Amino acid sequence: MRALSLAEIAEVVGGTLHEADPASVVNGPVALDSRAVVPGGLFAAFDGAQVDGHKFAEAAVAAGATAVLASRPVPVPAVLVADVRSALAQLAKHNLAGIDPLVIGLTGSFGKTTTKDLLATILEAQAPTIATAGSFNNELGLPLTVLRADESTRYLVLEMGAAQAGDLTYLTSIAPARVGVVLAVGNAHVETFVAGAGPEAAGEDPLSIVAAAKSELVAALPSAAAGGIAVLNTDDPRVAAMAPRTEADVVWFGRGPDAVITTVDERLLHGMSAFTLKTPDGSAPVQLSLLGAHQVSNALAAAATAWALGIGVEKIAAALSATGGPRSTSRLAVRTRDSDGVTVVDDAYNAFPESMEAALNATTALAADDSRRIVGVLGEMVAQGTDSAARHRRIGDLAAELGFAALVVVDGPDSEFYDGTGPVALVDAARAGAPDMVVHHVRDREEALVVARKLIRPADVVLVKGSHDLGLNALADALAAEG
Repeated sequence: MRALSLAEIAEVVGGTLHEADPASVVNGPVALDSRAVVPGGLFAAFDGAQVDGHKFAEAAVAAGATAVLASRPVPVPAVLVADVRSALAQLAKHNLAGIDPLVIGLTGSFGKTTTKDLLATILEAQAPTIATAGSFNNELGLPLTVLRADESTRYLVLEMGAAQAGDLTYLTSIAPARVGVVLAVGNAHVETFVAGAGPEAAGEDPLSIVAAAKSELVAALPSAAAGGIAVLNTDDPRVAAMAPRTEADVVWFGRGPDAVITTVDERLLHGMSAFTLKTPDGSAPVQLSLLGAHQVSNALAAAATAWALGIGVEKIAAALSATGGPRSTSRLAVRTRDSDGVTVVDDAYNAFPESMEAALNATTALAADDSRRIVGVLGEMVAQGTDSAARHRRIGDLAAELGFAALVVVDGPDSEFYDGTGPVALVDAARAGAPDMVVHHVRDREEALVVARKLIRPADVVLVKGSHDLGLNALADALAAEG
């Protein structure tokens, strides 16, 4: 964040100063967690459903925060506002207007975080770059990312999430992107999109509702004459259909005949993709250190964006090949225990049909080199609506087809987005498709860990995959640390 006095911040957000020196300067990032405060930063105190940030105001200032952005008085220097979320958005807009980096917005039902990480790796080799941390991509995460940027920032890579129509319009109002990347339209959180569309959308194709919401990013781009660029996936018909919604230049990536940035000679080496990256300016070899054939599409999206920004194919390929493993946690992260050779594949950040299928296929490819036995710990998929049972059944069928030796299927929490029919359907399908497979249906993460420990044998490959609410990343950590 560029340096601003508390008086300037109060003016920008329409707030009032409380026990604060107007001349005091904020020259560090904004934090929502008092433990993440850095000297010179600003602490944003939220009245959350479970935690009231105002209770940590004193701790934040003691840790070095210049002041607190708060909605009620606290016993330390503060800028008081009616709505902290709105104030963060206003402050982010102001910060961005004063530094003018090239803003890249990136959305899609899946692949966002990996693609964002790959693109950030390419751009960081060229100029100072700020990118979304992990999947902090919502109405709070995006402003906080913008507020990490300062006058030195050349590229600002913003992952943009959406759960309903209007979300991306709101995010692009905070950070207008010059480049917009759309990866795919799929079933991630599809029930929330349908619910947000209201009763007038009854009977409409759910994925059409998702696509309309995702297309808000390309609709918000500037024209080609003003430098706008839309990077679209030619392999996804719903993404391809977004092209008429923008006046920006369109750069196509994918494997289809219309793709400008594409790939040849794809192959898997120890479950990880190698290929030749092909652009209008030449070709170069790439060896990813990311598990799964589906990562090629993510790499092509990152490459297409970098190419559209004028970066040469050799530099793009070199950066993609040098990325190492996943930068963000619980995204097909591979860890092997020294004691018994058990490999834990942690993909527990989230789960929906497309990502489940990708994870099962990627884990199978990893195990295939040495014909290793595979155990899956699979959690319920969130927000799958009336099709939940059918979509979970397909995952059970696939596990059986791929030859998983054992499954532990974990129920989701008691909430409106988990109805319990999915795990039952997954279990039934797996047992029907592979009668010799050992299948357990458990209540929660703790029971899953007990059962998994009994099932795992030396040299097994263990996939841990489930929706974020289940907390299966902790189970993956526990398994990886054992042996």
